[in-house]
Amino acid sequence: MDFSGWRVLREGLRGHTGWAPLWRAATPKKHYDVLIVGGGGHGLATAYYLAKYHGLTNIAVLEKNWVGGGNVGRNTTIIRSNYLLDGNQPFYELSLRLWEGIEQELNFNAMVSQRGVLNLFHSDAQRDAFRRRGNAMRMHGTDAEWLNAKAVRQMAPFLNYDNARFPIHGGLLQRRGGTVRHDAVAWGYARAASALGVDIIERCEVQGFDVTNGQVQAVETSRGRIEADRIGVAVAGYSSEVMRHANVRLPIESHVLQAFVTEGLKPLIPGVITYGAGHFYISQSDKGGLVFGGDLDGYNSYASRGNLPVVEDVCEGGMSIMPMLGRARLLRSWGGVVDMSMDGSPIIDRTQVGGLYFNGGWCYGGFKATPASGWVFAHLLARESSHPTASAYRFDRFAAGAMIDEKGQGSTPNLH
Repeated sequence: MDFSGWRVLREGLRGHTGWAPLWRAATPKKHYDVLIVGGGGHGLATAYYLAKYHGLTNIAVLEKNWVGGGNVGRNTTIIRSNYLLDGNQPFYELSLRLWEGIEQELNFNAMVSQRGVLNLFHSDAQRDAFRRRGNAMRMHGTDAEWLNAKAVRQMAPFLNYDNARFPIHGGLLQRRGGTVRHDAVAWGYARAASALGVDIIERCEVQGFDVTNGQVQAVETSRGRIEADRIGVAVAGYSSEVMRHANVRLPIESHVLQAFVTEGLKPLIPGVITYGAGHFYISQSDKGGLVFGGDLDGYNSYASRGNLPVVEDVCEGGMSIMPMLGRARLLRSWGGVVDMSMDGSPIIDRTQVGGLYFNGGWCYGGFKATPASGWVFAHLLARESSHPTASAYRFDRFAAGAMIDEKGQGSTPNLH
């Protein structure tokens, strides 16, 4: 079932009676060539690219709950590639390039909106750091623009310029950054993968791994035993819980990251704006709600509720940079369980268990990495070697001291 403007018009005239489910409700088979544990954006993207570009069709995606019910639907929808370090910048630029073509690739409206990402700075030290970041981006072929205070005021006149405790001195702008509708990403990948023969199995919880002589043979699930030649795990904040069934310990902690949305307002914010004097970032959804977030809750948890001190901290940051935010009514907040690695960068690698592969440690960057994560994880599963763009994301970097510490906080996941 292809989507097009003509199809929407025709179905409207027919009372929308011709639409079919986006993907098949598959029943588990006894054996698969590749099994993906985790039906979020990363797992579904991996399955799609495996089927589309590596010629594998005997694939299944196992999801404990429902497609799109995890972190892929619990984020602030931002996409960008404004990273500094060599291990990260090429990877996230690959992801942004894939985002730019994803709607044509999947024949699905993911609502990709490249409205720009503006990082504000408020001190000489931040100015120098952002100049360095912008230069690194441009050296990797990524767009980056330097804005002075006057240019920022022209772009966002509603910010606090005259009475701010931390005056705005300028900003680093990536115009190709923006937002994407998170639910649509999961639905689009699920639909496209299913059309290529991938079995998407919901309500199927992995409860154990059958490992014999150091080689994984199968998974034990709530819907029975499923055998596979290769198994890839991409379950975000629950990485440690799933991998412990195979006796694999991870350099990862699970933390809660909250996000918020206000009532619908008239178009106001031109893109994504981040506050340099506090951990606060904001954009406006297609429905008009202001979507914003801040830092981690600061303690290990698998609950997705969040806590009130973080609500207070985020709202203080928002009021500091945008006082008029205090007039908006907060509709709801939500939390996602994120897998924080020891250096704040992801891990995509094979494990010490033969046939078992891992994709996790995404920290704050999981949603924006979705296409590239699926692309390189599919490469690893199909060819059993790291994709060149993800070669720095192996486990052995921790033993070798080659951490990719983008934030410069060291081995403190709660600070990343």
